[in-house]
Amino acid sequence: MLVSMQKIISRAERGRYAVGAFNTSNLEITLAIVRAAVRLKSPVIIQTSESAIKYSNLETIYNLIKTLANTAGCQVPIAIHLDHGKDLSIIKNCLRIGYNSVHIDASEYDFAKNIRLTKQVVALAKKKHTWVQAELGAIFGAEGLVKLQKGTIKMADYMTDPGQAKKFVKTTGVDTLAVSVGTIHGRFVGIEKVDQKRLRAIRQETKIPLVLHGGSGLSPREFQQAIKNGVRIINIDTNLRLKFKQGVAGGLRQPAKIIDPRAILHPAIDLMQREVERLIKVFGSANKA
Repeated sequence: MLVSMQKIISRAERGRYAVGAFNTSNLEITLAIVRAAVRLKSPVIIQTSESAIKYSNLETIYNLIKTLANTAGCQVPIAIHLDHGKDLSIIKNCLRIGYNSVHIDASEYDFAKNIRLTKQVVALAKKKHTWVQAELGAIFGAEGLVKLQKGTIKMADYMTDPGQAKKFVKTTGVDTLAVSVGTIHGRFVGIEKVDQKRLRAIRQETKIPLVLHGGSGLSPREFQQAIKNGVRIINIDTNLRLKFKQGVAGGLRQPAKIIDPRAILHPAIDLMQREVERLIKVFGSANKA
């Protein structure tokens, strides 16, 4: 059932567990997320990127998630979130249509401009009683990883500063904060490592729920330590993309006479559902619905 982000994360705060925020762009991924949440009686966040919205149209993807949340997922709390919102017009439209939370990602700008843009979105969201996630520090992707490996940049120089985070949260009034503590967007097993000491300091300074992006390559132990140190939302995208591709490849290996798209896509839904279930158990949200 579609509920507010506040309801989901307030319970996670009290229970000291994290809730998975899983990216979707189509019916099959959304079905896998919802079915996993229902099977394990877990709250879940279903999120769309700006590119997913452009791919399928805002009204289409929002109503698809909302319908599944209120039908197949009616037994568990589900929130809809905009991931990495950079375009103010898209953020405004997500607020208009009914998203439960939006992410204003102005981390590429200097501190002052990040604060200014974030405050603007917070003011808009308050009118809709919608939560806002902001981002402070740089969370690299594959391109940033190459620069790190070449030694042209240092990860520590781009991580979230606890003192800045305190000022940022106090000034903007955001509800959750995405932090840079050593993770990388994508899946880089053995390379990503959370600076737990920094994470703990950020939590102590800000006192709000923290969001971990780029954690697809982390171990269960690393996740669980991050949760102890204040992470309440964990974003997952790459893991589901990999399972989707693996499942579709398997579906296409069926006999040539099998031409029903559902038969081809079903293995992908199953693999993604199992992955979501695995992560729900790691995050500690099973049986918390």
